[in-house]
Amino acid sequence: MTTLSPGLVTFCIALAASLLLTVPVRALALRVGMVDLPGPRKVHLKPIPLLGGLAIYAGFLLAVLLTLGGAARAQTMGILAGATLVAVVGFLDDRGLLHHQIKLFGAMPLAGVILLATGVRAHVFDVVLAGRAGVVFDTVLTVFWVVGITAAFSILDHMDGLCAGTAGVASLFFAILAGTAGQRLVSVLAAAVLGSAIGFLRWNFNPAKIFMGDGGAMFLGFLMAALGLKLRLPGEPSPVAWIVPLLLLGVPIFDTTLISISRGRRGLLPFTSPGKDHTAHRLANLGLGQRNAVLAVYALGFVFGLLGLLASRLGPRAAGVLALAVGAAGLAGVALLERVPYERQSPKSSST
Repeated sequence: MTTLSPGLVTFCIALAASLLLTVPVRALALRVGMVDLPGPRKVHLKPIPLLGGLAIYAGFLLAVLLTLGGAARAQTMGILAGATLVAVVGFLDDRGLLHHQIKLFGAMPLAGVILLATGVRAHVFDVVLAGRAGVVFDTVLTVFWVVGITAAFSILDHMDGLCAGTAGVASLFFAILAGTAGQRLVSVLAAAVLGSAIGFLRWNFNPAKIFMGDGGAMFLGFLMAALGLKLRLPGEPSPVAWIVPLLLLGVPIFDTTLISISRGRRGLLPFTSPGKDHTAHRLANLGLGQRNAVLAVYALGFVFGLLGLLASRLGPRAAGVLALAVGAAGLAGVALLERVPYERQSPKSSST
């Protein structure tokens, strides 16, 4: 049995489970009335069942529990606990039972604390700052990273197939890097995310028959954040180690940066002002349409993934130059997309 076999088996289980379970989950959503109604801030024109995140969650969980055992399974308990927390809160929000700020200021930070309690955290400042100071800064960075990436995926779920496909592309590159670095646990987790996301995508790509809802989007976002914290590149200096996850998750980071700058300039709060001003919306307005806009974002995800692979093979100075170049290109992209026609919200339309 090769070292790639566990990841392949995990992928197949997650793919099959997510693909098959989405059908009964869709029926359940319709039965209990969990549907996303059309509206001025939505791109769909008829009610679409929510709760698809439940199939993603079940596919991931089933794959991990069946392919990991003993110490490896124990190491995932913190990740599974945090992921379950954000998923449950997301499902409750989809049902309209929670205020949306509970997600951002309650569930997401608490999920980050759960990771910290189980030994999963960033290792950036403790390399250059000795003693307690490095640990404190890395603790703060861990919670900020978890909240930021989870929230970025939550707001990325605004067009058919966008969030699931973006998570699938990023997890593919996480699996490749972890596999080549000999990180079996991380590669298996990434393969489970890939399989569950792609299986769901069969039903979620335009025209979508079901949405994942906030439960699914937050679940995928938290797992992406956890993979970024768990990924290690043996023999590589610390700067390269944190540059690579930033690149692999370049799409949600870019989209969040775009709307944060754009909405901030208009006096809006980025995470509480829903609207059709995301990257995919603007690309669609350029004449691409919804399907091609989503495919273009997938392609951008592959570009970021390839840049992440390149950075993992560079020295610290070259990787730093690459990161600065990508950052500059990203800001240029934000400036260009700000010139593209998009639906502008007014401060009065902001949700509170």
